[in-house]
Amino acid sequence: MHDEPESKARSFIVKLWFEEPSDETGRGVWHGHITHVPGGERRYFKKLRDIKDFIEPYLGDESVEGGPRIRLRAWLRRWIINRGDRN
Repeated sequence: MHDEPESKARSFIVKLWFEEPSDETGRGVWHGHITHVPGGERRYFKKLRDIKDFIEPYLGDESVEGGPRIRLRAWLRRWIINRGDRN
């Protein structure tokens, strides 16, 4: 019997909101939080790259070169860059 793809799934909820620009800076800021569904752990963030940092430990030993962890890291990096969060 082989592992079903669902048995290797990881579930997270990401909530983002935009804070309107302040008079001082003139720039709006994205805020958010990410929650690991099974365990309920939550982290608030101001930079989209913090999403990747939160998710990576939950991927376990799936770090084989070119494996799922590497592909996820590359996808998250592209997603963050496309949204202009390079900090």
